Amino acid sequence: ELGIEDPVAERKRIMTYVEIDRCVTDAVALVANCRLGKRALKFRDWGKVAATFVDLQSGRAVRIAAKESSKQAAREMFPELGKDAGQQKAYAQLSDEILFDKQWVKVEVLPEDLPGFKGPRVVCTQCGEGINFKREVIVGGLTLCRSCAGEKYYQALA
Repeated sequence: ELGIEDPVAERKRIMTYVEIDRCVTDAVALVANCRLGKRALKFRDWGKVAATFVDLQSGRAVRIAAKESSKQAAREMFPELGKDAGQQKAYAQLSDEILFDKQWVKVEVLPEDLPGFKGPRVVCTQCGEGINFKREVIVGGLTLCRSCAGEKYYQALA
């Protein structure tokens, strides 16, 4: 859809956002040749089987979301098979139009989110840990990491 024929050769041209942390994310990463560690794969925890592909060269972006109705289509095609086997077999045969919704979208990609961005590294005033990619938070004039600013996803035990 974006005109990128070879995601391996043009891997620096595409950025992908995934909206769920399930096996489909691994499949998207493999097919689009994008990795979290290369900053070309972004995770948004929305719980949806969807991915948005951004052509960093042209700015064009397309969001592809799995249709909930495809599960019913699979059951109707292969009622004699179990859920997983029926879906696997049906999804290999169903058209993209039946499986997915496609929507052209605009995604604002900030410079600090781009692959290869080498911004300044700052240090959290409170804990002393380094912070990359403009992820710091300024609170009361202090430079804090998100954890010290109250956005912890963990609780220290010691």
